[in-house]
Order: sequence, then C-alpha cells, then structure tokens
Amino acid sequence: MENATLVQLEHVSQIYRSGERRFYAVQDINMEIREGEFVFLLGPSGCGKSTLLRIITGLQAPTEGLVLYRGQPLRGVNPRATIVFQTFALFPWLTVQQNVEIALKARSVPSDIRVPRVLDLLDRVGLDGFESAYPRELSGGMRQKVGFARAMAVEPELLCLDEPFSALDVLSAESLRGELLELWTEGKIPTRAILMVSHNIEEAVLMADRLIIMDKNPGRVISRVTIDLPHPRQRKSPRFLEFVDQVYGILAGQTQPEHIELGAAPGKPGVTRWLPDVHVGNLVGLLERLNETPGDTEDIYQLADDLGVDSDTLLKLVEAAELLGFVTVAKGDITLTPLGEAFSDASILARKEIFATRIRRLPIFQWLLELLRRAEGRKLNWDVVQTALSLELPPTEAEKQLEILVAWGRYGEILAYDDETRIITLELAGGLPVSKDARGG
Repeated sequence: MENATLVQLEHVSQIYRSGERRFYAVQDINMEIREGEFVFLLGPSGCGKSTLLRIITGLQAPTEGLVLYRGQPLRGVNPRATIVFQTFALFPWLTVQQNVEIALKARSVPSDIRVPRVLDLLDRVGLDGFESAYPRELSGGMRQKVGFARAMAVEPELLCLDEPFSALDVLSAESLRGELLELWTEGKIPTRAILMVSHNIEEAVLMADRLIIMDKNPGRVISRVTIDLPHPRQRKSPRFLEFVDQVYGILAGQTQPEHIELGAAPGKPGVTRWLPDVHVGNLVGLLERLNETPGDTEDIYQLADDLGVDSDTLLKLVEAAELLGFVTVAKGDITLTPLGEAFSDASILARKEIFATRIRRLPIFQWLLELLRRAEGRKLNWDVVQTALSLELPPTEAEKQLEILVAWGRYGEILAYDDETRIITLELAGGLPVSKDARGG
C-alpha cells in the first residue's frame, strides 16, 4: 500500500512585483511529499527552492495555486512541519539545553515532559555532555546539531532542511550528513518525512529517495528522479555515478541553437537570458582543463573533483562557457569547441580580444552598450543602469547582472568602472564600433 501523502502542491506560483512588472520566483509547481520519503529539492541558486520550503511550511502563502497538508488546505503556519535553516540561529545567551527547550516552551509543553524529551534528543544527535555549553563553545557542526534537535523537539511530521550543511566546513558537513542519515534510516527521529533543499548533486544522490529537480528564470520543476539505491551508498559504485551523471545531464541541459541560447535583450520580446555569476579566471581554468585533451568529450560530473569546485559552481562555469560558444553540452557530456581551444591556446591579450568579441554577441550586453553609446560622454551612473535593468529583472537580480556585465566588460576592455564615482564608461578601443558587425547583429 502506498504511503499517505503529507504535502501536495497544485499549480503553485509565487509572484513578486516591481512597479508594473511581475516576476515569478516559482511558477506552476506541482509536487507531493509522502510518508517515509527523504526528498531533495535540487537546483541552481535562484531557482526558488527556499521559497517553496517557506510555502510548504506555511511561512508564506503562494500567490497562486493550492497547498494541501494531509488533503486539507494549509492556512497559516503548518504546526506539523518545522524548518532548519542554513544559519544556526541559536540564542547565544542560552545553553544548548535551553536553546532546544525554547521550542517546547513556545508550545506550552510542561517541564516534566519537556526536559526528558530534550535530553533524549541531545543524546541521539551526539550532544550528550554538552547540555550546559553555550553556542560560542561549540563547533559549527555541533551548533547545527542543536538546530536539528530543536526542530525535532516538537516532533514534526515533516522536517524541512534549507541547505543545512552549506555553512559548514567540508569535514563537518560530511560527518553531519552521515549522522542525519543514520538517525533517519534507523528511525531514531520523530518525523514521517524529510524535505531538504540543496544545490549539491552528490549530496542529493547520497541521501535522497527522490529528487525534484528545478531550473530558474522562472523557478520550475524540470524533472523527477527516484534514487533506488540501498543505504549506506558507495560514492564510487557504478550505479551511484550513473545517477550523478544523469542529474548533471538534466541540470546542464543541451546546447541549443544560438537564437534560443542567447535569449532576448531587456525590453525586447522573449526571455532575457541571465548571465551566470562566474569569475573569468575560473572560466579560463575550466577551458584550460578541457584543452588538456582537445577534441575529447568528457563527463561533466568528473570535472568537479578535477577543478575542486562544487556542482553548483561547476554548472555555472559550464553555462558561461556554453553561452560564449567555447563548449557544447549534451547528455551530461561537455566538448571544447575549436573556438574554446583557440581561446585556451591564446596569449593573455588575444584571450581578451576573443572574450570581448563573444560577449558583444550577448543581447543583454548589447543592451548595455547601446545605453552607454547614447549617454553623454558614453558614461552612466551605476544606479541609473541598475534602475533601467530593474524594469526587466527582479531588483536583486538586476544588481547581480550588472555586476557580472561590468566585470566581464572590464576583462574584455570594453568597459571601465570607477568605484568612487560609481560611473560606468564605454572604453573607446573596446566599445566604439557601432556597426551591425561590431554589435554582433
């Protein structure tokens, strides 16, 4: 018999407004969480994973759609769900025991029930002996354990975790993953299901029963994957690596024709393509690594270890390289193009010239160049450009996109920027040409 459904989302959307514009944080989400499941919401930064977690726990109401808990519409905060955030959010003036007890005090649980329950939970998560310690005395991993214990103290049916290991060092995160899995698989925590947000692909395949994979702009579900591997899972086993490769393939997608790949300029019909937030130096590192075996096709997931980056960072680098025409992507594999090979083999100055030529093709970059060409002295204040970009993008994303545009433009010697005056200037050598060819049109 199939386990009962705890949470069900039907056509859920979250819309934010900026002036007359509407922006979708998440759009038309349909999903469910059943008893006995450990489910991951997996996707790149900015795809709305945390927004969905807040909607599911009732911390915010969706703009559109319906949230059901055990078949009933959710109104307000869900008393049978709790959430652990990335940051530890402990009260520094309270001891470990007091930090956990406070969740039960808020629900008026009497002391004779509260204290034994808290001590038992602290023992289960490995904090026995630290009851009287203060947060400042604990490591990051131990502080997060206090967060877990506090969340579980109210015995939630649904435990929601918002990237709970992202603020920890690598070893602490690895240890805590193993301990959480042990508590879950051995039934040592009082919860019916776990929903965890992450952008770490290996972490998801290691822990989850099922993945709900999202993409951004707007945030939406693009795939669902069931991980039918027994615990404990072996990271180097062929089946584990097959799942990792499959998920990388889903998130990396496939190189599209240029008119689709590049998107539209702000203010023009179509979807404005957001630029991935990557440093050019890191992009060069990826291309140089691929150029070690020119012409070969490589699995994207294997590059994460080679480059020493997490999956989210790697996918952004791949997206940038693909957008600039330096690589092609298909089915989780990446291939350096002849242009990418030429870029890797070029001198420092030649790389800048190639890079400048490629970014001039991007509609969002063409939009910025046109603004500057029309401005007096070919100069504009940062705030003026950001305000113009905010007409098309959410304000926080507009700021981030402008930071990327200026950084890429400075590398390509197309733009200059004065941090004191906050003035963006079109460089004469890099930005003067106004013909169609120079604009990439």
